[in-house]
Amino acid sequence: MSKASDYDVIVAPVVTEKSTIASEHNQVVFDVAITATKPQIKAAVESLFSVKVKAVNVNIRKGKVKKFRGITGRRKDVKKAIVTLVEGQVIDIASGL
Repeated sequence: MSKASDYDVIVAPVVTEKSTIASEHNQVVFDVAITATKPQIKAAVESLFSVKVKAVNVNIRKGKVKKFRGITGRRKDVKKAIVTLVEGQVIDIASGL
């Protein structure tokens, strides 16, 4: 896979209280493209961060229905990937790429 397509798969890291707690268990959380598959996510993380991935779990957060000035709209769905790294591997989200 090329670097350009890897950046298309991994959209952004998720920095929340829950993802910080997950990092203590050798897990990192990313927002990924809605069409990305588990093998694509694994390959993208391994090539971008030079780490070994043990497992990838994904879930889709459905977009909320919101109103703005009386017009009903819907936020887009977001796919989130919880990537478990092999013991001893580390990704420092704060340093960036």
